[in-house]
Amino acid sequence: MKLATFLAITLVLGAVDTLVAAPPNIILMMGDDHGWEETGYNGHPHVKTPVLDEMAATGLRFDRFYAGHPNCSPTRASFLTGRHPNRMGTFAPGWSFRPEEITIGHVLRNAGYRTAHFGKWHVGPVNAASPTNPGAMGFEEWLSHDNFFEMNPSLSRNGGPPEVHPGESSDVVIRETIKFIDHSRAADKPFFTIVWFGSPHEPYSGLPQDLALYDDLPGKYSKPVKVTSNETGGQVSRPQGEVLRERYAEITAMDRAIGNLRKHLAATGLRDNTLLFYCGDNGTSDDSALRVPHRGVKSQVYEGGVLVPGLIEWPARIRAPRVSKFRASTSDLLPTLCALTGQPLPGRVLDGVDLTPVLDGKSESRNAPLCFWMFDTTRLMSSKPEPWIDPALQKGTTPLVKLMGGKPTRDFTNFRSPPLTEADDIGPRAIIDGQYKLVIHDRMAGSPKRELFDLEADPGEQADVFTQRPDLAEQLASKLEAWQKSVRSSLTGADYAPARP
Repeated sequence: MKLATFLAITLVLGAVDTLVAAPPNIILMMGDDHGWEETGYNGHPHVKTPVLDEMAATGLRFDRFYAGHPNCSPTRASFLTGRHPNRMGTFAPGWSFRPEEITIGHVLRNAGYRTAHFGKWHVGPVNAASPTNPGAMGFEEWLSHDNFFEMNPSLSRNGGPPEVHPGESSDVVIRETIKFIDHSRAADKPFFTIVWFGSPHEPYSGLPQDLALYDDLPGKYSKPVKVTSNETGGQVSRPQGEVLRERYAEITAMDRAIGNLRKHLAATGLRDNTLLFYCGDNGTSDDSALRVPHRGVKSQVYEGGVLVPGLIEWPARIRAPRVSKFRASTSDLLPTLCALTGQPLPGRVLDGVDLTPVLDGKSESRNAPLCFWMFDTTRLMSSKPEPWIDPALQKGTTPLVKLMGGKPTRDFTNFRSPPLTEADDIGPRAIIDGQYKLVIHDRMAGSPKRELFDLEADPGEQADVFTQRPDLAEQLASKLEAWQKSVRSSLTGADYAPARP
């Protein structure tokens, strides 16, 4: 071989090695109340999601992706920390997480990424004084809202006073995301951004062009449902068809905004080495659920409350489209990003697992159970616990259409837990281990109601097989109880020594 040829090949191979070794850019997106079935690729009879459908056809599609909890604030805490939300007292919407938590913002910032958050935060106030605002939790920049938001959203930039940003809300947050990407590209630094949309959470609205796609729905669904009024902020009863028309318009607008982001990544040469992820934060809300093909809705531990869309595109690593049956969760994001960026796992209990073997097509079976628990706060609150964070620092500032306790904004809370025992292991809960799922509900009198489902044969959870497999149900119950004991320990703050970096 001639020397010139050898040198040319060496240079090319060196360039390839450099390209492969370059850290991926990372964008993690999440819809608000967007359930598994509300996508075209999952066979929804009405909603139009051409961009998500294309992502499902070209990337890695998780058919069994789970929110960490049946409600939004808790799932967001799991998304950020890799831990079940009960470990940090994020029990329900409006319960913040704690300043001692280590988030993926901290992890990626330590790895040399520029970090940003756009959209819904909802794990604490976003104002500058809050100890749990995005900046305090690892994000260098943020344009965020304490809760959900509608058209022309009022958002806080880097903790400042809220300002109105004209436009359709999903388009607004994607435009800001693109600006951040361009600034990162100009600085020649990898970027990590979380984009949490305000759609399709109620109250609903839509652009005329999107509403027109669903003009037939008011004539198909007439039952009355309860939703928030955009005019008064209170609850009103409306025909479901009108609600669905507006909700699906929001989903389609969100889908289009994601398409604009994908186009920008392609146009700037960033698409190949950018990990682009999308999921929902819980199942479809009761007002809009069609209740097929899964049982349950938001705020329930049945599949309809926790199963959500899950998609990843990363052409440099996921070179061919693939559908995965792996049962993944929002808690898996932090350990996965630690693995991808060479960062150590936080020195505390995690509930998530590393998904890199799944990205590479080397695993289809989870080696640890998935657990869900809607913590019953009755006993905790009856003890009049001490606030974990000064209540003055838990007040929201970004305007909200929906009235929360009579206020057009969202405040937060978190408390120090008294000593806990097995008596506190109540509230709807479930465990999935392999193909079986145990669901437990407490009753006013007598023993809890237990249901066992074979999710392979019965993904809709219609056939309770508890009486056929009581031995298996008892094994799952024991695993769930052991996990709850670990969660109770975390809730007291036991995981916070040593302090986060």
